[in-house]
Amino acid sequence: MACRSYFAGTLLLFAGIAFAQTAPQWGQCGGIGWPGPTTCPSAGGDGGGSTSTTTGGGGGGTSTTTATGGTATLAPGNSWIRAVVDPNFHKYLRSETLGTASEAVLGEPSEAAQFQVTGGQLVQMASSGKLYAIVEDLTDPTVKKLKVTWSTSPATAGTFDFSGDTLEWSNPAITRPQNNAWLVCPDSAGNRDLYVNLGAYAYQTPAGCADQTIHAYTGSTASA
Repeated sequence: MACRSYFAGTLLLFAGIAFAQTAPQWGQCGGIGWPGPTTCPSAGGDGGGSTSTTTGGGGGGTSTTTATGGTATLAPGNSWIRAVVDPNFHKYLRSETLGTASEAVLGEPSEAAQFQVTGGQLVQMASSGKLYAIVEDLTDPTVKKLKVTWSTSPATAGTFDFSGDTLEWSNPAITRPQNNAWLVCPDSAGNRDLYVNLGAYAYQTPAGCADQTIHAYTGSTASA
């Protein structure tokens, strides 16, 4: 009986050690009721690049994709802005046409833009000059999202702000359940267009879109 108790205690000890381990890259590292690893891996621990391998089910083959980090250095006072969960994990905010007044999209780390939030404006610090995030006007009360674009002129409605490192947008004329809820919806060319989500996060998500929160990141380079 003593041996059995010792054996059971040893198993529990090793289980506790396993659960305290760092999760693998891309793996879950916590959450309500999650019994697995609770320590998240460092986002930039691999020196700016990471590799993910996906194995197809049903006896399929294995495919490997490699994401490359950016090489540009973050300027003082600026931040990158990125998504942190799939399907847009570490996709970074930028202009669809780099550095121009065009649609706001999420893209690869190598093309990440740099930003400041000042006076309620989200400002892209483009090499050609400042670009301001503009949220389209709400003209149809039945729509669930509002598109974000870049302009050479400041926005005249709505306020951008950070809550911690999470980007929020609010407008006193528009009631939203969550000011930090965004949508990323691919267009016909595959660009990941950014929208303000007028509904609650992960509730009645428009077809083809992904719920996201987007966050400031101040690492020296845009890590993958």
